[in-house]
Amino acid sequence: MNHHQNKSLHFRHLQHISYQEAWDYQTKLLQETVAIKLANRKLPKAEQQQTPNYLLFCNHPPVYTLGKSGKPEHLLLNQAGLKEQEIAFFKINRGGDITYHGPGQVVGYPILDLENFFTDLHRYFRYLEEVIIRTLAEYGIVGGRIEKQTGVWIDADKPLKARKICAFGVHCSRWVTMHGWALNVNTDLRFFDYIIPCGIRDKGVTSLHKELGVKEVDIREVEEKLRRHFEAVFGTTEHREI
Repeated sequence: MNHHQNKSLHFRHLQHISYQEAWDYQTKLLQETVAIKLANRKLPKAEQQQTPNYLLFCNHPPVYTLGKSGKPEHLLLNQAGLKEQEIAFFKINRGGDITYHGPGQVVGYPILDLENFFTDLHRYFRYLEEVIIRTLAEYGIVGGRIEKQTGVWIDADKPLKARKICAFGVHCSRWVTMHGWALNVNTDLRFFDYIIPCGIRDKGVTSLHKELGVKEVDIREVEEKLRRHFEAVFGTTEHREI
């Protein structure tokens, strides 16, 4: 455990960015943080360097990503179909199954050293879900959890009506996290028709604009709320733009 936990947060909005570019940037930040931790092991406590925490926001061109435990058959398109629909596909190093990223989402990538907060991945997921649940509540929408199915759902307590509004997937190395969440705000939900989202066949997918019955939700306003709730849930202190 760090001799003094650093709860300050660097924030950066990557805007509309390719999935590969965002993945590479996350990997770079994670590797830099892990390098600090490894170097600290060889130093007296008084000389150890604090590890940073980052929160990245972005959105991607249409892409499907398949996690380590995912099944390739949950992608219902072949290579020709992906090309025709102009959708990229990546097998990646997070947990979870297949999901979709695209325009109209708010994708959040926290690169946190959990030793600055708590070393409990289960708790980390619950905290991320809480950020989304609090944000939805500001729009009068009740987000909920379904046992053993990470994510935030609408009508979570009604199995036949439950629909996912936010998917999560995380990779963690030496307690440093990467990847994160994808919240459907103004997302074109037709892209979910070509996959079995998160490997779940019997539940639908929804978005903020669909639930609110409006043409378009102000995505910058959603991002501001997400950021505020993230800071409150994780108890971060000063926040610097990078």
